[in-house]
Amino acid sequence: MALDTNAPLNSLGIPKPPSETRVVVAMSGGVDSSVVAAHLAAQGYDVVGVTLQLYDHGAALAKKGACCAGLDIHDARRVAEEHGFPHYVLDYENIFKDAVIDEFADSYLAGATPVPCIRCNERVKFKDLLQTAKDLEADCMATGHYIQRKIGPNGPELHSAADANRDQSYFLFSTTPEQLEFLRFPLGHLPSKDATRAMAADYGLAVADKPDSQDICFVPNGDYASVIEKLRPGAADAGEIVHADGRVLGTHDGVIHYTIGQRRGLGIGGLSDPLYVVRLDVDKKQVVVGPKELLATRVIPMREINWLGDEPFDSRAEWHLSVKVRSTRPPREAIVRPLSPTTAEVELLTPEEGVSPGQACVFYDPKGTRIFGGGWIWRGA
Repeated sequence: MALDTNAPLNSLGIPKPPSETRVVVAMSGGVDSSVVAAHLAAQGYDVVGVTLQLYDHGAALAKKGACCAGLDIHDARRVAEEHGFPHYVLDYENIFKDAVIDEFADSYLAGATPVPCIRCNERVKFKDLLQTAKDLEADCMATGHYIQRKIGPNGPELHSAADANRDQSYFLFSTTPEQLEFLRFPLGHLPSKDATRAMAADYGLAVADKPDSQDICFVPNGDYASVIEKLRPGAADAGEIVHADGRVLGTHDGVIHYTIGQRRGLGIGGLSDPLYVVRLDVDKKQVVVGPKELLATRVIPMREINWLGDEPFDSRAEWHLSVKVRSTRPPREAIVRPLSPTTAEVELLTPEEGVSPGQACVFYDPKGTRIFGGGWIWRGA
């Protein structure tokens, strides 16, 4: 059925009454997505809740602090039952393993520091789940992410959340313009997480006080190394801890136990000056350490760039943007020089410490809230 483009827009920007607008809500079982589903149902939308089972949650039934486990599926189903809309659990375990977990393990073994949550959004939630939503004849898909979708002169734009402390733009830079047409983020304008929890209380949600997810869902207690050793038995080969000047300072039990910028837990005590992990040499099985100044990086090579600007990425010799190289750091001024439609060199005006292959570099408007996409850091500068 064609849309009546002359009809008034509903709160999701679709020219239909809410009762005739089907919305698939991606429900993790947490407070954010539960509020989105309950709020849209209360507004009269035709809500369909979908929860993804992403990994074998049998051992995680009593585990808190990670999304998509058994208790979370139960919590999502309960919200749907109490607010009168259908809820489905889809087994995406194989898809998730192929698209996210395997690359996570291989990236760590290659000396990188991957961000699997970005790959999950890119390859599972905003790809396979979004296609499922379309198969269900939904008009859009809504999530509980803290980011804003705004309509600009050339169509939908991605903008940072109103609450800078909750902003999730770093994890959503790979959202494509086509996906942005179909996605909605109803929480992005809220001033704080307290406002979300207040809405949850208003809707009588049992998850109103549920703790936020802290861990990567398939990495219990943040112990990456143990997960990788299970996925890739024998991968944690021992090797040497070497100073950048060539001195051998000690040994290690596997490169996978270290990350760029790490200072604590190096096992090389007794030295007068603090040392940091400055490089991981997988081929030589070496953890290279050195003084803090060796962590400073000015030039960053990038690939797999997703561009959200109005002009083609490589239509200019350079873009003056702000960039974020870690999710926990503020954007810094930079010059982005395209090498092709999907590769670039980023020059930081002020060097950053601990820039690591496998992390994302996300592009921001230096004078506003718009996100211009980003890409992946792929080797040390």
